[in-house]
Amino acid sequence: METPEHGPLGGGPLFSDRVVAAATGFAELVSIALGDKLGWYRALADAGSAGLTADGLAGRTGSNPRYAREWLEQQAVAGLLTASRQTEDDAPAGQSGSFRFSLPPGAEAALVDEESLDNLAPMVRMLMAGLANFPELVQAYKSGGGVPWSVVGDEARDSQARANKAWYETRLATALAGVGDVHATLARPGARILDLGAGYGWSTLALAKAYPGAVVVGIDIDEPSILRAREHASELGMSAQVSFQHADAAGWQAPASADGVFIFEALHDMPFPIRVLESIRTMVRPDGVVVVMDEAVADAFDPPGDELERLMYAYSLLICLPDSLSTPGSVGTGTVMRQSTLERYALDAGFSRVAKLPIEDFSVFRFYRLYL
Repeated sequence: METPEHGPLGGGPLFSDRVVAAATGFAELVSIALGDKLGWYRALADAGSAGLTADGLAGRTGSNPRYAREWLEQQAVAGLLTASRQTEDDAPAGQSGSFRFSLPPGAEAALVDEESLDNLAPMVRMLMAGLANFPELVQAYKSGGGVPWSVVGDEARDSQARANKAWYETRLATALAGVGDVHATLARPGARILDLGAGYGWSTLALAKAYPGAVVVGIDIDEPSILRAREHASELGMSAQVSFQHADAAGWQAPASADGVFIFEALHDMPFPIRVLESIRTMVRPDGVVVVMDEAVADAFDPPGDELERLMYAYSLLICLPDSLSTPGSVGTGTVMRQSTLERYALDAGFSRVAKLPIEDFSVFRFYRLYL
């Protein structure tokens, strides 16, 4: 029996209730990942307000009806779906009183619409990708080794790309246009722009769309990502303006010909960030710009943290830090790269100072300019 002194599983309410809530939330995240992976949310969105029965959902997605029913019921109990009892006339024979399930307001934007800035399904899938290698994580935590991006695999690559694509496509050009001196530099006729840690290339392609007179090059150490980026450029008919190279930014040398160099949400993953920044200083023209976009975490470690800080530490535990530490000698930055850490890296690499750019409300990110 629950009392004011004890939570539902014993212990003090402030702690045990928190653990139970976290366990429930974890299970519900797994259910969201299933719904996204199996196309169930998409099918419900396509059905609209009419909704679907378990048999209807299974039929549309080539899934097992019994699993579909369990998932639909769980989603409704969790408040992620709405359930309405069918009338006698609507219900199939022998299923009087069965339910139809549908997406509540806001759910399509959060779980289905790939163009929505509110789409959070990739965030869930990214966390699941980290958990898929749990035995390897445990071993790494014991030995001090890591779990490289190549092991985390396509699930993480796809989720990372999906998570930021809409922001790059709809907000990046406007964000940069609002920073006068940066915009003027990138808008030079024939400007050369480099994007380090380009991944699937969505940030690179967005830069090219924002500055159609520029030549844009995306660079990434992960070859499967570069291959996908090239496919995306070809599909969009942008291969003449945009190219992608498989290379390590820490050792990549280029003449000081770049008007702009960007690192979008990647510096904290790099095992040798100072070397990367030193390389950038050889790439960029004396009157060029260097911009780093990374998580907008708190300025200092001051627990307890807010929801963003908690989420970023979750990413760090499961993916970013193990990936970074998979390279011997890595500095092991982790996802939570605070401004003071970036400033230290930049100064050690020979930059004179770091300043926040006046770009607000760009997902969970903050933009910094590094001055030569």
